[in-house]
Amino acid sequence: MAENEWQGPQPAFVLVRPQMGENIGAAARAMWNFGLDRMRVVAPRDGWPNERAVAMASGAGRLLDQAGLFKSTADAIADCNYVFATTARHRGLTKPIMTPERAMQHARALLDQGQKVAVLFGPERAGLENDDIARANAIISVPVNPEFSSLNLGQSVLLTSYEWRRQIDATPPEVMEMAKTEFVEGIEIEKLGDHFEQRLGEAGFFFPETKADGMRQNLRNMWARLPLTRADVQTLHGMLRQLLRKP
Repeated sequence: MAENEWQGPQPAFVLVRPQMGENIGAAARAMWNFGLDRMRVVAPRDGWPNERAVAMASGAGRLLDQAGLFKSTADAIADCNYVFATTARHRGLTKPIMTPERAMQHARALLDQGQKVAVLFGPERAGLENDDIARANAIISVPVNPEFSSLNLGQSVLLTSYEWRRQIDATPPEVMEMAKTEFVEGIEIEKLGDHFEQRLGEAGFFFPETKADGMRQNLRNMWARLPLTRADVQTLHGMLRQLLRKP
């Protein structure tokens, strides 16, 4: 399969002896959600192609059409320089154990060096066997609840795909949706403060006189702290005008 031009080199996700077509389809959807399209399938229990996988994959069906089919784990990773194995259980093998975040950081670094990387995902019932994990360079272990550590195949692929996407994505951690308005300038905050002081003064709010200056200062400080939009300011002015209208 050609490289995904959108994001450049990427790891191959290898589903080892998957048992349910629905889970293969869910894995395909999870991969494509985050821009991954290199899938390999090892000895699927119910044969290949799989109609249930296609139905579950929905818009990600092309990943299944282009997926590599292999008889063994060794065949599926024969062209790879570095392999990760996902497992919730430590198998008594001497290997680095990484979180998904760290693993995908390392995967990107390896791919940037021109190496080929694969990630192994085991069958639903019991996960990868020791013979599969022995062929990997490192283990990916998710810090899940130790009393309920089993992840569905689709969930495991989704989590790893998300961490991969985080390594290449420049989306800021937080943005403000302005909803057809904009933040106001200082002069508008100043006018709003003047309006409030005028109306509150007329209502006798600034009492006693000895505390009036401090009360006005607190109000100005409050307006300065608030990230007010033009719509907010217009609403507040309107509220003040409406409150003063006689019945």
